[in-house]
Amino acid sequence: MNLAAEPRSSDGRKRGDGMNKDPERVCRICGFDFEDVATWEHGVPQYVICLCCGMESGLEDTDLEKVRNYRAEWVANGALWASPRHQRENSNVLAQMANIPAGWR
Repeated sequence: MNLAAEPRSSDGRKRGDGMNKDPERVCRICGFDFEDVATWEHGVPQYVICLCCGMESGLEDTDLEKVRNYRAEWVANGALWASPRHQRENSNVLAQMANIPAGWR
């Protein structure tokens, strides 16, 4: 893990400062809202694959450097949906990315 780029919660706290007591339901990479599915719960990854960017929680989203690298590659390749059949009508990936928690931008 890259200690220089410690992940933070949506309110800016570093991991270990009581972060992730509530379930995370938004993809750290693309901002996709899973609504009723937690990607991280009590600081533990649930290994959920994002329907939008294809990230699996607990693998590609464990530190800020990994998150930014995965996001950059996904965007450079056209920000295509990993599962197009699940793409919501009138979805806007730029608007969706506004959902990314501040500590993961």
